[in-house]
Amino acid sequence: MPLSGPIVLSDNRYGKAENRVVRFFRGGPRHEIRDVNVSTTLRGDFAAAYTDGDQRQVLPTDTQKHMAYVFAEKQGLTTVEDYALALGRHFTDTVGPVRSARVDVDSYGWQRVTVDGAGHDHTWVRQGPEVRTVAVTVAGTGAEQRAWVIGGISDLVVLKSTGSEFADFYTDEFTTLAPTDDRVLATALDVRWRFAEIEGVDWDEVHAGIRARLLAVFATQYSKALQQTLYAMGSAVLEEFPVLAEIRLSAPNKHHFAYDLERFGIDNPGEVFWAADRPYGSIHATLARADAPDAGPAWTI
Repeated sequence: MPLSGPIVLSDNRYGKAENRVVRFFRGGPRHEIRDVNVSTTLRGDFAAAYTDGDQRQVLPTDTQKHMAYVFAEKQGLTTVEDYALALGRHFTDTVGPVRSARVDVDSYGWQRVTVDGAGHDHTWVRQGPEVRTVAVTVAGTGAEQRAWVIGGISDLVVLKSTGSEFADFYTDEFTTLAPTDDRVLATALDVRWRFAEIEGVDWDEVHAGIRARLLAVFATQYSKALQQTLYAMGSAVLEEFPVLAEIRLSAPNKHHFAYDLERFGIDNPGEVFWAADRPYGSIHATLARADAPDAGPAWTI
């Protein structure tokens, strides 16, 4: 039956995406660097801009861009979480039509160049592809204001050459994959964690601790499947960091297949592999505490 109901604007948001901000700290001869990619998203009383072209409630995205740079100086960008919170609160506190603001920050790592055995004062080499991420959502004003913080890591590329199997899986008439009790396990982790509280958190210490815990479990946990590995990693992080409410892990299975050298009369005792680019298995897991506070709009873009 054809639908004939009225057409309504059911959702809307807008913002300024991917503002590249580089902040140097030049207080002495030894400089520091913060290199971030900042995106802002505003929700509020903007319906008329869509339905009638009425822009009177719309803060230009160009202004949002300026504020990303202003707060890099004003707030200092000492930690990406505090920077994002300050920027998000600016929009909800000072722009009347804004009901909530989301600030996404990708932080790129730089390592000092070593010269004569010591890190150089003002020269770095880019680390990668790993990126530190944060997504902050601020809603409301005054005593009613609430904020949510999601930390994370993307493109954390890890591999182990043994300690993993994949066997005893469900099969049907189209299954051709052979079971294995010894395989290469590799992935590029994308992990996000939601904080249960945001006051008094040492953001850098927690981030470093979570990263270290993820890597330790990946290395030492015998893996019957990537799914099991993700669950073990997520559980270990939540157990060690009670400040977290939940964690979400995404992991493409970067397949490595032993290359067939027997056709050339050459033995390959599990040493030479073909690293397959695609297709790949896409594995996801979300772990949360039973008593975790409500996520509200924390995951909503």
